[in-house]
Amino acid sequence: MAITATISVPLTSPTRRSLASLNNLFPHSPRSTLPIPRRTFKYPNSRLVASSMSTDAPVKTPSASFLNRLQTGFLHFAKFHGLGNDFILIDNRDSSEPRITAEKAVQLCDRNFGVGADGVIFVLPGINGTDYTMRIFNSDGSEPEMCGNGVRCFAKFVSQLESLEGSHSFTVHTGAGLIIPEVLEDGNVRVDMGEPVLKASDVPTKLPANKDSAVVKSELVVDGVIWHVTCVSMGNPHCVTFSREGCQNLLVDELKLAEIGPKFEHHEVFPARTNTEFVQVLSKSHLKMRVWERGAGATLACGTGACATVVAAVLEGHAGRICTVDLPGGPLQIDWREEDNHVYMTGSADLVYYGSLPL
Repeated sequence: MAITATISVPLTSPTRRSLASLNNLFPHSPRSTLPIPRRTFKYPNSRLVASSMSTDAPVKTPSASFLNRLQTGFLHFAKFHGLGNDFILIDNRDSSEPRITAEKAVQLCDRNFGVGADGVIFVLPGINGTDYTMRIFNSDGSEPEMCGNGVRCFAKFVSQLESLEGSHSFTVHTGAGLIIPEVLEDGNVRVDMGEPVLKASDVPTKLPANKDSAVVKSELVVDGVIWHVTCVSMGNPHCVTFSREGCQNLLVDELKLAEIGPKFEHHEVFPARTNTEFVQVLSKSHLKMRVWERGAGATLACGTGACATVVAAVLEGHAGRICTVDLPGGPLQIDWREEDNHVYMTGSADLVYYGSLPL
Protein backbone atom coordinates (compact mmCIF):
# COMPACT_ATOMS: atom_id res chain seq x y z
CA MET A 1 0.00 0.00 0.00
CA ALA A 2 1.50 3.32 -1.02
CA ILE A 3 1.78 6.10 1.54
CA THR A 4 1.76 9.70 0.37
CA ALA A 5 3.50 12.24 2.58
CA THR A 6 3.90 15.91 1.83
CA ILE A 7 6.41 17.97 3.74
CA SER A 8 6.96 21.71 3.88
CA VAL A 9 10.31 22.76 5.29
CA PRO A 10 10.31 26.25 6.84
CA LEU A 11 12.95 28.46 5.20
CA THR A 12 12.01 31.57 7.14
CA SER A 13 11.46 32.32 10.78
CA PRO A 14 8.28 30.56 12.01
CA THR A 15 7.18 33.67 13.87
CA ARG A 16 7.05 35.60 10.60
CA ARG A 17 4.63 33.22 8.97
CA SER A 18 1.22 34.60 8.22
CA LEU A 19 -2.00 33.16 9.58
CA ALA A 20 -2.97 32.45 6.01
CA SER A 21 -0.11 29.96 5.61
CA LEU A 22 -1.20 28.18 8.77
CA ASN A 23 -4.76 27.96 7.54
CA ASN A 24 -3.39 26.06 4.56
CA LEU A 25 -1.82 23.50 6.87
CA PHE A 26 -4.77 23.18 9.24
CA PRO A 27 -7.82 23.82 7.04
CA HIS A 28 -10.24 22.21 9.51
CA SER A 29 -9.25 24.35 12.50
CA PRO A 30 -12.31 26.02 14.02
CA ARG A 31 -10.34 29.26 14.41
CA SER A 32 -9.21 29.44 10.78
CA THR A 33 -11.17 32.09 8.98
CA LEU A 34 -9.13 32.89 5.90
CA PRO A 35 -9.79 31.14 2.57
CA ILE A 36 -7.44 28.39 1.51
CA PRO A 37 -5.22 29.67 -1.31
CA ARG A 38 -4.36 27.50 -4.28
CA ARG A 39 -0.74 27.00 -3.14
CA THR A 40 -0.16 25.30 0.18
CA PHE A 41 3.52 24.49 0.58
CA LYS A 42 6.85 26.00 -0.41
CA TYR A 43 7.17 23.27 -3.07
CA PRO A 44 3.55 22.74 -4.18
CA ASN A 45 4.38 20.55 -7.17
CA SER A 46 6.37 17.90 -5.31
CA ARG A 47 4.95 14.72 -3.87
CA LEU A 48 6.90 11.97 -2.19
CA VAL A 49 5.52 8.47 -2.67
CA ALA A 50 6.85 5.55 -0.62
CA SER A 51 5.82 1.93 -0.81
CA SER A 52 6.57 -1.09 1.33
CA MET A 53 7.41 -2.95 -1.90
CA SER A 54 9.42 -0.29 -3.74
CA THR A 55 10.81 3.22 -3.44
CA ASP A 56 10.02 5.77 -6.12
CA ALA A 57 11.77 9.06 -6.77
CA PRO A 58 9.77 12.25 -6.13
CA VAL A 59 7.29 12.83 -8.93
CA LYS A 60 5.49 15.91 -10.17
CA THR A 61 1.81 16.32 -9.62
CA PRO A 62 -0.55 19.23 -10.28
CA SER A 63 -1.12 21.33 -7.16
CA ALA A 64 -4.89 21.18 -7.62
CA SER A 65 -4.98 17.38 -7.25
CA PHE A 66 -2.83 17.60 -4.13
CA LEU A 67 -5.14 20.18 -2.56
CA ASN A 68 -8.08 17.90 -3.20
CA ARG A 69 -6.32 15.18 -1.23
CA LEU A 70 -5.54 17.66 1.55
CA GLN A 71 -9.19 18.23 2.19
CA THR A 72 -10.21 14.62 2.67
CA GLY A 73 -8.72 11.92 4.86
CA PHE A 74 -5.38 13.52 5.67
CA LEU A 75 -3.76 14.30 9.02
CA HIS A 76 -2.00 17.66 9.04
CA PHE A 77 0.80 18.10 11.53
CA ALA A 78 3.86 20.10 12.47
CA LYS A 79 7.17 18.53 13.51
CA PHE A 80 8.95 20.34 16.36
CA HIS A 81 11.90 19.56 18.56
CA GLY A 82 13.11 20.82 21.92
CA LEU A 83 16.87 20.20 22.03
CA GLY A 84 16.44 17.16 19.79
CA ASN A 85 13.52 15.71 21.77
CA ASP A 86 11.14 15.65 18.81
CA PHE A 87 7.37 15.60 18.56
CA ILE A 88 4.51 15.50 16.08
CA LEU A 89 2.11 18.35 16.93
CA ILE A 90 -1.56 18.11 15.94
CA ASP A 91 -4.15 20.90 16.01
CA ASN A 92 -7.01 19.23 17.88
CA ARG A 93 -8.84 22.35 19.07
CA ASP A 94 -12.13 21.26 17.52
CA SER A 95 -12.48 18.18 19.75
CA SER A 96 -11.70 17.04 23.27
CA GLU A 97 -10.67 13.60 21.97
CA PRO A 98 -7.35 13.07 20.12
CA ARG A 99 -7.71 12.76 16.37
CA ILE A 100 -5.66 9.55 16.30
CA THR A 101 -5.35 6.54 18.60
CA ALA A 102 -2.35 5.57 20.67
CA GLU A 103 -1.75 2.69 18.25
CA LYS A 104 -1.63 5.12 15.32
CA ALA A 105 0.75 7.34 17.30
CA VAL A 106 3.14 4.40 17.65
CA GLN A 107 3.12 4.00 13.87
CA LEU A 108 3.76 7.70 13.28
CA CYS A 109 6.63 7.77 15.77
CA ASP A 110 8.44 4.90 14.06
CA ARG A 111 11.65 6.33 12.59
CA ASN A 112 11.78 3.83 9.73
CA PHE A 113 8.15 3.43 8.72
CA GLY A 114 6.56 6.62 10.03
CA VAL A 115 7.35 10.29 10.53
CA GLY A 116 9.72 9.56 13.41
CA ALA A 117 9.31 11.17 16.83
CA ASP A 118 9.54 10.68 20.57
CA GLY A 119 5.82 11.38 20.90
CA VAL A 120 2.63 12.86 19.45
CA ILE A 121 1.18 15.96 21.13
CA PHE A 122 -2.38 17.23 20.76
CA VAL A 123 -3.60 20.80 21.25
CA LEU A 124 -7.11 20.32 22.68
CA PRO A 125 -9.69 22.78 24.05
CA GLY A 126 -9.00 24.06 27.55
CA ILE A 127 -10.89 22.75 30.55
CA ASN A 128 -11.37 24.06 34.09
CA GLY A 129 -10.83 27.61 32.88
CA THR A 130 -7.53 26.99 31.06
CA ASP A 131 -6.78 28.21 27.54
CA TYR A 132 -5.76 24.80 26.19
CA THR A 133 -5.37 21.15 27.12
CA MET A 134 -2.23 19.17 26.25
CA ARG A 135 -2.18 15.42 25.80
CA ILE A 136 0.69 13.30 24.58
CA PHE A 137 1.22 9.73 23.42
CA ASN A 138 4.75 8.39 23.81
CA SER A 139 6.44 6.45 21.04
CA ASP A 140 5.40 3.21 22.78
CA GLY A 141 1.73 4.30 22.95
CA SER A 142 1.70 5.08 26.67
CA GLU A 143 0.36 8.43 27.85
CA PRO A 144 2.53 10.40 30.29
CA GLU A 145 1.17 13.07 32.59
CA MET A 146 3.26 15.80 30.98
CA CYS A 147 6.45 16.48 29.05
CA GLY A 148 8.73 19.46 29.65
CA ASN A 149 10.31 19.68 26.20
CA GLY A 150 6.92 18.86 24.73
CA VAL A 151 5.19 21.76 26.46
CA ARG A 152 7.74 24.20 25.03
CA CYS A 153 7.01 22.83 21.55
CA PHE A 154 3.29 23.01 22.37
CA ALA A 155 3.68 26.70 23.24
CA LYS A 156 5.47 27.58 20.00
CA PHE A 157 2.91 25.61 17.98
CA VAL A 158 0.00 27.42 19.64
CA SER A 159 1.73 30.74 18.98
CA GLN A 160 1.79 29.92 15.28
CA LEU A 161 -1.79 28.63 15.23
CA GLU A 162 -3.02 31.82 16.91
CA SER A 163 -0.60 34.13 15.01
CA LEU A 164 0.79 35.48 18.30
CA GLU A 165 3.88 37.70 18.28
CA GLY A 166 6.17 39.08 20.95
CA SER A 167 6.20 37.87 24.53
CA HIS A 168 3.01 36.07 25.60
CA SER A 169 1.80 33.31 27.89
CA PHE A 170 -1.24 31.09 28.33
CA THR A 171 -2.55 28.41 30.66
CA VAL A 172 -2.43 24.70 29.79
CA HIS A 173 -4.25 21.85 31.49
CA THR A 174 -2.14 18.68 31.64
CA GLY A 175 -2.22 15.37 33.45
CA ALA A 176 0.28 16.92 35.85
CA GLY A 177 -1.96 19.91 36.57
CA LEU A 178 -1.78 23.54 35.47
CA ILE A 179 1.27 24.51 33.40
CA ILE A 180 1.99 28.09 32.29
CA PRO A 181 4.40 28.48 29.34
CA GLU A 182 5.64 31.91 28.29
CA VAL A 183 7.08 32.55 24.85
CA LEU A 184 9.85 35.14 25.28
CA GLU A 185 10.96 37.90 22.93
CA ASP A 186 14.06 35.91 21.92
CA GLY A 187 11.91 32.94 20.87
CA ASN A 188 12.82 30.74 23.83
CA VAL A 189 10.09 29.42 26.10
CA ARG A 190 10.03 29.73 29.88
CA VAL A 191 7.70 27.34 31.65
CA ASP A 192 6.43 27.49 35.22
CA MET A 193 6.56 23.79 35.96
CA GLY A 194 4.97 24.11 39.39
CA GLU A 195 6.18 22.64 42.67
CA PRO A 196 8.19 19.43 42.81
CA VAL A 197 6.57 16.52 44.64
CA LEU A 198 8.91 14.82 47.10
CA LYS A 199 6.63 12.61 49.21
CA ALA A 200 7.65 9.05 48.37
CA SER A 201 4.13 7.66 48.00
CA ASP A 202 3.18 10.50 45.65
CA VAL A 203 6.19 10.21 43.32
CA PRO A 204 5.37 7.24 43.44
CA THR A 205 8.08 4.94 44.78
CA LYS A 206 8.09 2.06 47.22
CA LEU A 207 11.51 3.08 48.52
CA PRO A 208 11.19 4.08 52.19
CA ALA A 209 11.47 7.79 52.95
CA ASN A 210 14.74 8.73 54.63
CA LYS A 211 14.48 12.54 54.77
CA ASP A 212 11.15 13.72 56.16
CA SER A 213 8.74 12.10 53.68
CA ALA A 214 11.21 12.11 50.79
CA VAL A 215 13.69 9.65 49.30
CA VAL A 216 17.06 11.41 49.12
CA LYS A 217 20.34 9.67 48.23
CA SER A 218 18.83 6.31 49.10
CA GLU A 219 20.40 3.00 48.09
CA LEU A 220 18.82 1.13 45.18
CA VAL A 221 20.17 -2.16 43.88
CA VAL A 222 19.92 -2.44 40.10
CA ASP A 223 21.40 -5.45 38.35
CA GLY A 224 23.58 -6.19 41.38
CA VAL A 225 25.00 -2.64 41.65
CA ILE A 226 24.15 -0.20 44.46
CA TRP A 227 23.07 3.20 43.12
CA HIS A 228 22.33 6.28 45.22
CA VAL A 229 19.03 7.78 44.09
CA THR A 230 16.74 10.71 44.87
CA CYS A 231 13.09 10.46 43.79
CA VAL A 232 11.20 13.50 42.52
CA SER A 233 7.93 14.01 40.69
CA MET A 234 7.43 16.95 38.36
CA GLY A 235 3.95 15.64 37.64
CA ASN A 236 5.66 12.50 36.33
CA PRO A 237 8.06 10.23 38.26
CA HIS A 238 11.84 10.67 38.19
CA CYS A 239 14.70 8.73 39.72
CA VAL A 240 17.85 10.86 39.79
CA THR A 241 21.31 9.43 40.46
CA PHE A 242 24.68 11.16 40.82
CA SER A 243 26.70 8.17 42.03
CA ARG A 244 26.91 4.45 42.48
CA GLU A 245 28.99 2.20 44.68
CA GLY A 246 32.66 2.82 43.90
CA CYS A 247 31.95 5.92 41.78
CA GLN A 248 31.10 9.16 43.56
CA ASN A 249 30.76 11.31 40.42
CA LEU A 250 29.35 9.63 37.35
CA LEU A 251 30.96 10.06 33.94
CA VAL A 252 27.69 9.97 32.07
CA ASP A 253 29.18 9.60 28.59
CA GLU A 254 30.60 6.23 29.61
CA LEU A 255 27.24 4.74 30.67
CA LYS A 256 25.61 2.05 28.56
CA LEU A 257 22.21 3.68 28.78
CA ALA A 258 20.33 1.18 26.64
CA GLU A 259 21.36 -1.60 29.02
CA ILE A 260 20.84 0.05 32.40
CA GLY A 261 17.94 2.42 31.59
CA PRO A 262 15.19 -0.19 31.20
CA LYS A 263 16.22 -1.86 34.46
CA PHE A 264 15.55 1.39 36.33
CA GLU A 265 12.35 2.11 34.40
CA HIS A 266 10.78 -1.26 35.23
CA HIS A 267 12.22 -1.72 38.72
CA GLU A 268 9.71 -3.05 41.21
CA VAL A 269 10.08 -0.03 43.51
CA PHE A 270 8.48 2.20 40.85
CA PRO A 271 4.84 1.10 40.49
CA ALA A 272 4.17 3.59 37.66
CA ARG A 273 7.60 2.96 36.10
CA THR A 274 10.02 5.88 36.13
CA ASN A 275 12.15 8.27 34.13
CA THR A 276 15.80 8.02 35.14
CA GLU A 277 18.40 10.79 35.08
CA PHE A 278 22.13 10.00 35.29
CA VAL A 279 23.94 13.16 36.35
CA GLN A 280 27.53 14.38 36.35
CA VAL A 281 28.32 17.41 38.53
CA LEU A 282 30.51 19.92 36.69
CA SER A 283 30.13 22.76 39.21
CA LYS A 284 27.63 24.17 41.71
CA SER A 285 25.74 25.76 38.82
CA HIS A 286 26.48 23.36 35.96
CA LEU A 287 25.25 19.79 35.59
CA LYS A 288 25.49 17.27 32.76
CA MET A 289 22.70 14.74 32.38
CA ARG A 290 21.64 11.78 30.28
CA VAL A 291 18.12 10.44 30.50
CA TRP A 292 16.21 7.23 30.00
CA GLU A 293 12.58 8.27 29.53
CA ARG A 294 9.68 6.13 30.58
CA GLY A 295 7.94 5.03 27.40
CA ALA A 296 10.45 6.60 25.01
CA GLY A 297 13.88 5.26 26.00
CA ALA A 298 17.07 7.27 25.53
CA THR A 299 16.25 10.76 24.26
CA LEU A 300 18.36 13.81 23.52
CA ALA A 301 16.62 15.89 26.20
CA CYS A 302 13.98 15.76 28.93
CA GLY A 303 12.59 18.98 30.38
CA THR A 304 10.91 17.52 33.45
CA GLY A 305 14.05 15.43 33.96
CA ALA A 306 16.24 18.54 33.96
CA CYS A 307 13.91 20.10 36.55
CA ALA A 308 13.99 16.98 38.72
CA THR A 309 17.78 16.87 38.38
CA VAL A 310 18.23 20.36 39.83
CA VAL A 311 15.80 19.63 42.68
CA ALA A 312 17.71 16.44 43.48
CA ALA A 313 21.07 18.25 43.21
CA VAL A 314 19.93 20.83 45.76
CA LEU A 315 18.59 18.17 48.13
CA GLU A 316 21.85 16.20 47.95
CA GLY A 317 24.00 19.34 48.30
CA HIS A 318 25.60 19.15 44.85
CA ALA A 319 24.37 22.44 43.42
CA GLY A 320 22.49 25.69 43.96
CA ARG A 321 18.97 26.47 42.85
CA ILE A 322 19.89 28.08 39.51
CA CYS A 323 21.69 25.72 37.14
CA THR A 324 22.51 25.08 33.53
CA VAL A 325 21.76 21.46 32.70
CA ASP A 326 23.60 20.11 29.67
CA LEU A 327 21.73 17.38 27.80
CA PRO A 328 22.85 15.58 24.62
CA GLY A 329 20.61 17.93 22.61
CA GLY A 330 21.73 21.16 24.30
CA PRO A 331 21.35 23.20 27.51
CA LEU A 332 18.33 24.08 29.65
CA GLN A 333 18.24 26.79 32.29
CA ILE A 334 16.54 25.64 35.50
CA ASP A 335 15.57 27.84 38.44
CA TRP A 336 14.03 26.33 41.61
CA ARG A 337 12.82 29.47 43.34
CA GLU A 338 12.63 29.65 47.11
CA GLU A 339 9.93 32.33 47.16
CA ASP A 340 7.20 30.16 45.61
CA ASN A 341 8.86 26.69 45.53
CA HIS A 342 8.15 26.52 41.78
CA VAL A 343 10.62 25.22 39.21
CA TYR A 344 11.09 27.34 36.09
CA MET A 345 12.54 25.88 32.91
CA THR A 346 13.82 27.97 29.99
CA GLY A 347 14.92 26.60 26.63
CA SER A 348 14.38 26.50 22.91
CA ALA A 349 11.67 24.88 20.81
CA ASP A 350 12.05 24.82 17.05
CA LEU A 351 9.87 24.04 14.06
CA VAL A 352 11.32 21.38 11.77
CA TYR A 353 8.62 21.13 9.08
CA TYR A 354 4.92 20.88 8.33
CA GLY A 355 3.42 17.77 6.79
CA SER A 356 0.36 15.76 5.88
CA LEU A 357 -0.27 12.02 6.02
CA PRO A 358 -3.25 9.85 5.00
CA LEU A 359 -5.36 8.64 7.88
